[in-house]
Amino acid sequence: MKQRFPRSMTMVLALGGMMAPFAIAAAQADTVVKIGFSSPLSGPQAHYGKDNENATKMAIDDLNAKPLTIAGQKVTFELVSEDDQADPRVGTQVAQRLVDSGVKAVIGHFNSGVSIPASRIYSDAGIPQLSVSTNPAFTTAGYKTTFRLVGSDSQVGGALGRYAVAQLKAQRIAVIDDRTAYGQGIADEFIKSIQGLGKQPVKREYTNDKASDFTAILTSLKAAHPDVIFYGGADAQAAPMAKQMKRLGLNAKLMGGDMLSTPTFIKLAGADAVGHFSAVPGGELGARPAGKDFEARYKARYKQDVVLLGPQFYDGVMIVADAMKRANSTEPAKFLPLIAKTAYKGVTADFSFDSAGNLKHAPVTISAVEGSNWKVKTVVQ
Repeated sequence: MKQRFPRSMTMVLALGGMMAPFAIAAAQADTVVKIGFSSPLSGPQAHYGKDNENATKMAIDDLNAKPLTIAGQKVTFELVSEDDQADPRVGTQVAQRLVDSGVKAVIGHFNSGVSIPASRIYSDAGIPQLSVSTNPAFTTAGYKTTFRLVGSDSQVGGALGRYAVAQLKAQRIAVIDDRTAYGQGIADEFIKSIQGLGKQPVKREYTNDKASDFTAILTSLKAAHPDVIFYGGADAQAAPMAKQMKRLGLNAKLMGGDMLSTPTFIKLAGADAVGHFSAVPGGELGARPAGKDFEARYKARYKQDVVLLGPQFYDGVMIVADAMKRANSTEPAKFLPLIAKTAYKGVTADFSFDSAGNLKHAPVTISAVEGSNWKVKTVVQ
């Protein structure tokens, strides 16, 4: 006897048959995971930010080219990029937007003055933040969500201070900083370092991160006859400072941290860049096989050299993906504890973090301008 179903049930069965392929497709659909990014993408520090964004995009594309399978589903990563303008106020607004957009992790910010206030917002949301910010205060608030991808100002400023005294034999050292969290932080650490070696700064002066005329400050310093001037700030100010030092007959060596160590400093200062020093929190990229490969791929893709810390942003994305894979989850509550237990060989370093989120092993590379390029002088382990 042929079984008959009520019309309503027949319709349900028919619809079920029609929906089955869609259900299968839905089950097989990718899990989209949003990764947040922020750096200055406009203004005088945009060259740093674009470098960071370029490298972050490379990481996202590399992951999507060989998709991870997490919790049984293929994962597609999506970048959510924001311009924080190197401004703490804008940075906190950006941080909240990234949280509201549903990102699972944030790679950024670039500036310590932006990363520090933003870190509370990410902590409240339980979202990991991996940053190249170097001010020691970035990891002293006790947040379990903050991780530093490079050495801190105490390591970089300390290495520069020791180099100034031991290698350059500096006797009279002056210090200028731009009053940002980064500039003041690294200048403070530089001073601590030289004081530990029995040297006091002959003078300390202050400017801001928008200044371009340093004639009054440099004229004041000239009377103190410095043989080294340390500047805590960015290349956009350091370059005209170097030119004005030359014009005023100041023969001191200019020294600074990683924001000085760029092709932009050489381009803006021209021949007056020669002989000045900088330090980068990290080892020599080309000395690592993965770093050398990254440099080549970056240049082929973007038709320019790496500017500064973009490779660390690349590594930051990969550390997050590695933690997700080990946790078998894309939810921050589950993979965040695995970031704290990271042992990851990246393009820039072998990453592992201490209980505060600082990089355990953070070399510092000191370079000087020779001709039209930065040349490595030493790597401090």
